[in-house]
Amino acid sequence: MQSSAMKALVNTATQQMTYRDEPMASRLAADEVRLRIDAVGICGSDMHAYHGHDPRRIPPIILGHEFAGVVVEGAYLGQRFTGNPLIACGVCDYCAQGRSNLCSNRSMVGMTRPGAYAEFMTIPVKCLIEIPSDMDATRAALTEPAATALHALHMAQRASVRPLQECRSLVIGGGAIGMFVALLLRNYGVRGVQVAETNALRRASVARHADTQAFDPITAAGPAESSCDIVFDCVGSKHTRVAALKAIRHGGVIVHVGLQDWASEIDMRKLTLAEITLIGTYTYTMVDLRATVAALHANAFGDCGWVEERALADGAAAFSDLHEGRSASAKIVLRPH
Repeated sequence: MQSSAMKALVNTATQQMTYRDEPMASRLAADEVRLRIDAVGICGSDMHAYHGHDPRRIPPIILGHEFAGVVVEGAYLGQRFTGNPLIACGVCDYCAQGRSNLCSNRSMVGMTRPGAYAEFMTIPVKCLIEIPSDMDATRAALTEPAATALHALHMAQRASVRPLQECRSLVIGGGAIGMFVALLLRNYGVRGVQVAETNALRRASVARHADTQAFDPITAAGPAESSCDIVFDCVGSKHTRVAALKAIRHGGVIVHVGLQDWASEIDMRKLTLAEITLIGTYTYTMVDLRATVAALHANAFGDCGWVEERALADGAAAFSDLHEGRSASAKIVLRPH
């Protein structure tokens, strides 16, 4: 493919997304392919960059790491893939242990190299994950956030004394990750899940699509103190960490997924005296991603009718709507073509 311009949605400044022509690299590295992007989701970390809160993502930058597309140049020409946006070295101790999400030398699509808010994107072959030929591109683009939820649930399963089905669970945050956690808990047969979400539109969406109780933690009491066996903090703020520790019962498990705030005080006395397990969980492994493709294809996360599609050209408005809380959907997927 000869060098030419492509359309891309570029984070050009704080709270500024610009749809414009961007140069497309003329040559691929020996281990790369070029994808035509068919669908790409807006992630919470993309919103952090949009707000100017991520020092690792410096404008101007093409964000986007939740994608599905078709190879138009390189190996596997014409085949459809999603992919792992975390590019691991493959040789460090963590990679050798199968924990590539903790790779000491990782780089990332949409951060250290151009992302998927564009018509085309390059990515190493080792990051590709094949998707079924009949799988909708928007659903396939949900693989990355859904895999984050799947990884978190597996971590919770390993730490919990009792099976998940016997545990009273609280999910803090009704965004995409919280929604996927609630949906997967339902698929696993867990009943009585509660979701705390401040956005009324998202509460209604969670209640409808995840078939679970959603409440406003600002105005409603929620679960009683020390009553939950497992709490998933899918926000990661100072306030939600306090809420998680208040809700967890003795011997329970808190799974910390969100990354909104960098630091805060937590009740270490309760953590210790109540023998609470606090787990930090980060992204996913290649195995998680492959398992998630299969789970999405098998409708383990439901029909995903809560996901909203928009054109990439309308991406700036999508970011603005998410910023202002105007969208009922916890996930907006952009379509470049």
